[in-house]
Amino acid sequence: MVVTHEIVTEVRPAPTLALLRELALLYARLGTTAFGGPAAHVALMEEEVVRRRRWLTHEQFLDLFGVTNLIPGPNSTQMAILIGYRVAKWPGLLIGGICFIFPAAFLTLIFAWLYVKYGTLPQAAAILYGVKAVMVAVVLQAIWNLSRTAIKTKTLALIGVIALLANAFGLNILLVLFGAGIVTVIAKEAAGLNSSRSGALALLLPQSQLISSTGTLGAAAPFGLLPLLLFFLKIGAVLFGSGYVLLAFLRTDLVVKMHWLTDKQLLDAIAVGQVTPGPVFTTATFIGYLLGRVPGAVAATVGIFLPSFLFIAIIGPLVPRLRKSALFGAFLDGINVGALALMVVVTWYLGRAAIVDVTTGALALLSLIALIRFKMNTTWLILAGATVGLFAGRGLW
Repeated sequence: MVVTHEIVTEVRPAPTLALLRELALLYARLGTTAFGGPAAHVALMEEEVVRRRRWLTHEQFLDLFGVTNLIPGPNSTQMAILIGYRVAKWPGLLIGGICFIFPAAFLTLIFAWLYVKYGTLPQAAAILYGVKAVMVAVVLQAIWNLSRTAIKTKTLALIGVIALLANAFGLNILLVLFGAGIVTVIAKEAAGLNSSRSGALALLLPQSQLISSTGTLGAAAPFGLLPLLLFFLKIGAVLFGSGYVLLAFLRTDLVVKMHWLTDKQLLDAIAVGQVTPGPVFTTATFIGYLLGRVPGAVAATVGIFLPSFLFIAIIGPLVPRLRKSALFGAFLDGINVGALALMVVVTWYLGRAAIVDVTTGALALLSLIALIRFKMNTTWLILAGATVGLFAGRGLW
């Protein structure tokens, strides 16, 4: 019997042009419409590649999500790259990442041009007013779907709750993830289950070394395209966490040490990364344009995203093999419930910021019903949210 869903199996034929085209169009659309930050991006990817196209199972998707939380760089971009690799091998790796990054970077470049020309940012608050409420519903649905696969036992459920509380009270994200994985391995060992010690824990050591390397970056340097490229290469290679962590890194070096930017310019750059769809790290595109116009924008964008392609190229082929190891499989199970716990915490804060009145509350609730009951495509919901935001912003209701 011929298996038609070759992506779900481990032995996959060479990708067809039709598959590559579909992958490119999917990520170009997500790069243009995926507002809401990494949690929302992952939720949209789960809907598209697991539930709509069935390219991956829920378990495979969770494994990829868990892995991206263990390496530095932007999580949702790495998910796009890693899913692209799993779906269409090496061409998919490049297509998934580039098609997700490029639309967002191009929109950010337009914002940067307007900023330089007029000295301020175009107002996007009205659109985001509606879109953010929709994204809360999208993320909630994804968490529910993924949790049914991730929470396999009562032990994993308990570990997930502990991870949630630990992160909510301020424990470092990486400590939460590694702690959840290690506790799951210990629990499995204590239960007397057979495990295959294939050296999987040794593979974690380079990640631990990366954690300790996220301190102060290089000393001040005169501005030039090469120093700009090298600076953002360092950022992309060592930075864990959200756009807010990125803000701290950028301010320390670009404002305080190098004096390349002012605080106001940096905050505006972060704001553009937040309000444009796609990766938040396109903040680098904005900064690059301010400092070196289009060549600077290209250098900064390539610098901050290139390490993610390299990391995924190294680790991508290993994920299915590592899952077969009982020891690493247990570790990955713990990472997965820990990552879901982090998504819950992020969604709580996202909800508090997005649902600010009766209109946004109703929009989030109706979006959730549309997703669960009617399986509505999220793109239409995002457009509806943007429309509601524009009408509300102009006082038309």
